[in-house]
Amino acid sequence: MHLPRYDPSRTYRWNYDHAPAPVEVEVPDCPGEWSFCGCRVGSPLGVPAGPLLNGDWVLYYASLGFDVLTYKTVRSSARECYPLPNLQPVATDQLSGGHPTLPTTPKMQGSWAVSYGMPSATPDVWRADVERTRDTLDRSKLLSVSVVGTIEDGWSLEDLAADYARCAKWAVESGADVVETNFSCPNVSTCDGQLYQQPEDAAVVAETVRQAVGDVPYLAKIGHVTSPDDADELVEALRPFVTGLAMTNSVAAVVEHSDGTTMFDGQPRGICGDATRHASVTQTRLFRNRGAARDAALELVGVGGASSADHVRDYLDAGASAVHVATAAMVDPLVAVRIRADLAANVTPSPT
Repeated sequence: MHLPRYDPSRTYRWNYDHAPAPVEVEVPDCPGEWSFCGCRVGSPLGVPAGPLLNGDWVLYYASLGFDVLTYKTVRSSARECYPLPNLQPVATDQLSGGHPTLPTTPKMQGSWAVSYGMPSATPDVWRADVERTRDTLDRSKLLSVSVVGTIEDGWSLEDLAADYARCAKWAVESGADVVETNFSCPNVSTCDGQLYQQPEDAAVVAETVRQAVGDVPYLAKIGHVTSPDDADELVEALRPFVTGLAMTNSVAAVVEHSDGTTMFDGQPRGICGDATRHASVTQTRLFRNRGAARDAALELVGVGGASSADHVRDYLDAGASAVHVATAAMVDPLVAVRIRADLAANVTPSPT
């Protein structure tokens, strides 16, 4: 069964304007009882910020077996997307960080470099779209909205925090069940994209957001963390304010052509897909093993490279309460249907 999917050869705007309609497919029940941020859901499967450019993309993937749909990161002002290519396939094994240089490949082999720059429609457009989406989306599904602050010349940290909070409040007012602050975007070098590396600053933003959204579940999206000390510092800073942490927002690398010339002006880009799976599962386990995360009962969302039921089990065994699928869902829209069927087919019978 061939289904519509994001077309990397076309612009972000084209894909935004040509979202597919929901489809009727048989979606197997997922065995077990599942919750996300305290709400009952049909499976641990979700889509992170990235593939769901607008409400129509949200509704499309909701029809394909995903239960937590994350609306792509929005801002308090419009922002254009970076030029093509936005998704460049790369040849790589599993990545562990360290800014390696990766070669391009003409065909997708499971991983690609992502270069969007967190574009956003104007607030009046995305707020109305979020409201329409929540009104249309089945109530058994949860709508999460990812937000980011937009740094301006001369702004203080408090100004940036207020901008994050403004977007988060707008998202909640428009019907978001969950709000997520993007504290990690390897495509930008300003502090709005790297807050997870600055725990004290991240805490200032998170506290301001929490005050703005009240009791609404609130996730912080973080990047690649390998040090136990760094994990402890980040958890201690954020746990008074957040419901959970979503990880990992890619692993950064420089991308080069076969002739040795680099892409993206030599700046690293986030590598997403299968190559990040081991790093993200390891990071999920690292955070779950930290006492502060357990004490705070933080929800951990595994993100990175999952494309099978075995990968989902790996994340759940590592301590994730949910597993969100991006690259595999963009390549194969039926991936959640396959995962749910495999999970159902391999349930261990209860002892009699």
